[in-house]
Amino acid sequence: MSMRLPTSPNRAFRPSDALRVRRFMTGGPHTIGCEQTIARAQELMRSYRVRHLPVLKGGKLVGLVSERDIYFVEALEAERSSQLPVEHAMAQDIFSVGPDESVADVARSMMSEKFGCAVVVDGGKVCGVFTANDALRALLPFAPKLAS
Repeated sequence: MSMRLPTSPNRAFRPSDALRVRRFMTGGPHTIGCEQTIARAQELMRSYRVRHLPVLKGGKLVGLVSERDIYFVEALEAERSSQLPVEHAMAQDIFSVGPDESVADVARSMMSEKFGCAVVVDGGKVCGVFTANDALRALLPFAPKLAS
């Protein structure tokens, strides 16, 4: 099951409309096949310095695996965890959004649901990952200036 952010095409323009997910997401994200091993997921995360990998099966998004998911499986299955397929660690309840969603709306949903990231999907294909760090980077210019 995946969760989509509700959209309203007929709403009035707001200043935050200039802040779209596509501008701040990590485009062309690294992904992993659901049959690949947890060891391979860890290798990709280390190599590319990422904490989330969308999981694909036959080119379709079926899950998301995070460092935290892997740590949890390692704690339970210490001896054989690295050889288990990623599908044993992945979350199937995926928060996905479109690239033209408002950063503020997505960040609000991520905060309220405690999601570390949103998988960005366009036309049924994974085109990016939008993380909490991306949200902070997008919204930081609007924070009041702090005294030096």
